[in-house]
Amino acid sequence: MLISENTVVGFIGQGVMGKSMAGHILKSGYPLVVYTRTKNKAEELLEKGAEWADSPKKVAEKAKVIITIVGYPSDVEEVYLGEKGIIHHAKQGSYLIDMTTSTPTLAVKIFEEAKKKGLKALDAPVSGGDIGAREGKLSIMVGGEYEDFAAVKPILSLLGTNIVYQGDAGSGQHTKMCNQIAIASNMIGVCEAITYAEKAGLNPKNVLKSIASGAAGSWSLSNLAPRMIDGNFEPGFYIKHFIKDMNIALEEAEKLGLTIPGLSLAISLYSQLAEKGEENSGTHALYKYYNDNENV
Repeated sequence: MLISENTVVGFIGQGVMGKSMAGHILKSGYPLVVYTRTKNKAEELLEKGAEWADSPKKVAEKAKVIITIVGYPSDVEEVYLGEKGIIHHAKQGSYLIDMTTSTPTLAVKIFEEAKKKGLKALDAPVSGGDIGAREGKLSIMVGGEYEDFAAVKPILSLLGTNIVYQGDAGSGQHTKMCNQIAIASNMIGVCEAITYAEKAGLNPKNVLKSIASGAAGSWSLSNLAPRMIDGNFEPGFYIKHFIKDMNIALEEAEKLGLTIPGLSLAISLYSQLAEKGEENSGTHALYKYYNDNENV
C-alpha cells in the first residue's frame, strides 16, 4: 500500500508526548482518527479536525496507518492483541507502528501475529521527551521489515529528525534500552553536578554555561538541568514510566548475561523517589534525592 496525503492515520495515546505527535500529523494534512482512554485529552485535536474513535477497534477499522504510544507493555498487549485490539480488526495491508517503549519480546510477538493477518508491524520507540515531541525533533529507532519502514518514513519524518532503521522486529526496542541505560547513569551525574555547584556556592546557571557545551555535555544537562535549578519538575517523561523502562532494560541485560551496575543504582534511587510520591514527576526530579535533608 502506498502512503498518500489522503491516507487515514490512526493515533492511540494522548499523553505528554502523544498529543504533540498526533498534532503534527493532523497539521500536515493527513486525515486523523484518535483514541485515548480519557477523551478530554483529545479535545484540542478534535477541535482542529481530528475524528474521534471510541476504541482501538474503531481506529483499526478506519485507518490504514495506526500509531500507538501508550503507557506499559500490558497496555500495548491489550491494544494490539486483545479481543477488541488492532490486529483483530485492522484492514489487510495496514501499517501498525508502536512507539511505546515496550519489551523486544512483545514487539516480535506483535510483528508475527500481524504478519499472519497480512498486516505490517514496526516497533518504533522514541527519545526526546516533551520538547522533542512538541518540536517534531524526536529520535526514532525502528525495528521490522525495511520495506515497511521505508513506506511509512514520510509520516515518521513529521515526528522526528533522527530516524534510524535498526533491523528486524524488536531491534527498535533493544535500541531504546540502550538509550535508557545511557540516560539513567547520565541523569545521576547531572543531578550530582548541579547539587555540587550549589553546595560550593556557585551560580548553577553560570556553571551550565561552562560545562553544557564541553565534554560533559548531554541532552539532559542542556534541557533538564535548567528545570532542576528553577524547581520545575513537571514531566517531560514520568518517573513511573522511566522505572518501567529501566526494569525492562535490566531484564533484557540479564538475558544477555550482562551486569550493568549503573542502571541498578539508578533504579534504586528512582524507586525511592516513587515511594515518596514522586512517580508522576519528571525524571529530572531525581535532583530531589540529593536535596532532601533525609536523603530520601
